Amino acid sequence: MSVLSGKKGVILGVGNQRSIAWAVAEHLHKQGAELALTYLIDPKGRFESNVKNLGEKVNASLIKDCDVSDDNSIRSLINSLNDHWGELDFLIHSLAFAEQKDLQMDFSSTSRIGFAKAHEISAFSLLPLVEGVAPMMKKRGGGSIISMSFIGSNLAVPHYHVMGPAKASLEASSRYLARELGPENIRVNVVSSGAIKTLSSAGIKDFAELMRVGAEHSAMKRTVTQDEVAQTTLFLASDASSGITGQVIYVDCGYSIMAN
Repeated sequence: MSVLSGKKGVILGVGNQRSIAWAVAEHLHKQGAELALTYLIDPKGRFESNVKNLGEKVNASLIKDCDVSDDNSIRSLINSLNDHWGELDFLIHSLAFAEQKDLQMDFSSTSRIGFAKAHEISAFSLLPLVEGVAPMMKKRGGGSIISMSFIGSNLAVPHYHVMGPAKASLEASSRYLARELGPENIRVNVVSSGAIKTLSSAGIKDFAELMRVGAEHSAMKRTVTQDEVAQTTLFLASDASSGITGQVIYVDCGYSIMAN
C-alpha cells in the first residue's frame, strides 16, 4: 500500500518543473496523496499555466491562486480547502522571495521595505497558513507541516544576503508552531536542502559558483537533487515520522557537517 494513500494536502510553491515543490508533488502523488496546488497570479499568466499543466500530471483535485502577501488571498485558499475537503493531512510551504536589488547589493544596504518583504513572504506567511489549516488537521487527528530552508539561515553564505535572516526566522517560527500544535498531534518541521538550481535560485548572484563549492566541500562530494529533497519531505509527511517535530532536517550531502 502507498504510504500516503488516503491522505490529502496542499503544496505552495510550484513554479515550474525545476521547482523543489514540483518534485515533492510528484513523489507525494506516487505514494497515493491527493493534492491541491497553488500558483501566484502574474501579468502574463505563466505561473497559472505552468501549475495547471503540471497539476494534470499529478491529478491535483484543486488548483488555486494564492498570494501569501495578501490576507484575503490566504483566506480564500483556506475557504477553498474547507469547501473542497474540509479535512487536511499535510501542508508543504516551499516559498521564498527577496527583491532582486537587495540580493545584488551589500547586505548592510538592504532596504527597510526589502527586508520586511523577504520576511513576510518567506517566513511570516507560514503563520496564517497554519492557523487556517490547523482546524482541518485536527479533524484528521493530526497532520504534518513542512517548509523549505537553506543553510544560509545560520551560515553567512555569499550573496544570499537578506534571505539568510528570513530563513532563520522561518526555522524559529517552525519551532514555536511545533510547540503550539504538538498537543494536537500536528507536527511542524523544516527541510534544509543543499544548493539546487531552481527558478528562485536564479536570482542569487554567482549561484553556479555556490553549487560548485557546495559539491566540493560536502561530505559526499556532490550536490543534492530535487528528488532527494522530495523523498525526505515524503518521509516527514508520512506516519513514518510520527515522532519528529520542531526539527530542521539537512538534506545537503553532508555540507552542513563539514568544518571546511
